[in-house]
Amino acid sequence: MSAVLTADATDPRPPHGGLYWALADTWNVTRRYLTHFQRQPANIAWQLGFPIISVLLYGFVFGEAMKVPGGGEDGDYKQFLMPGMFVMTMAFGFMNTAMAVVTDSTKGVIDRFRSMPMAPSAVAAGRGLADLIVACAELTILALTALAIGWRPGVGVAQTLAAFGLLLFLRFSLIWVGVFLGLVVPTPEAAGGLYAVAFPLTMISSVFVAPSLMPDWLAPIAAWNPVSSTGTAARELFGNPGAGGASWVEQNAVLMAVVWPVVISLVFLPLAVRKFKQLSR
Repeated sequence: MSAVLTADATDPRPPHGGLYWALADTWNVTRRYLTHFQRQPANIAWQLGFPIISVLLYGFVFGEAMKVPGGGEDGDYKQFLMPGMFVMTMAFGFMNTAMAVVTDSTKGVIDRFRSMPMAPSAVAAGRGLADLIVACAELTILALTALAIGWRPGVGVAQTLAAFGLLLFLRFSLIWVGVFLGLVVPTPEAAGGLYAVAFPLTMISSVFVAPSLMPDWLAPIAAWNPVSSTGTAARELFGNPGAGGASWVEQNAVLMAVVWPVVISLVFLPLAVRKFKQLSR
């Protein structure tokens, strides 16, 4: 009898299975992050407004001067650009993840989570789920903007949904990169410096220009960039120009758009979990 009373006193939650509490804790953490996000309108304006401004700048300011591989003399650069803008938005998202995680870490929020009777995986999983929901919102707004300026997928619904699925899959894998970096860097100011890494990651890729138009020494680097694989695969599935390429990785872009996120997740998800467990209480 005393043993039962002791167990009830130390664990205030009703007796459910471990999976139940892991899912419940993950959802509670997700709601916390989404509520926090809602109460920061400046962050919402930045995250959702930056892709739209980028589309308008690159599509209309530079569009007439850009070449579209496979698009003919009158190729519309916006048809080539938009899949690249989709993938750039998904790729840049890991910076927002890293910034949010390091902010919570420096303010002691993560330490408070770790001191509570909750599933150890809930903090990382909740962060990932919240970021994926925000990514869906970003992608929806960006797609509506693209349709408004004349971009059109030239294929059926199934292939269009598959392309968006690959974009979200890349974002999902990069969430764990952001969580890991957020746990490693000491301050939010240091996390801001990570843009020096994110910027070349997107620029040396097929986001704005096909690798075939780059210098010979740079083209293979851009072609093997995971961002390029997802961008090229999206163009192929959307039926937009500039999807092809001569190299093996470009010819198998859809395959690599699945392989790269799997590899990234297998590397950084365990690293993020291990780093979270190593944090001091």
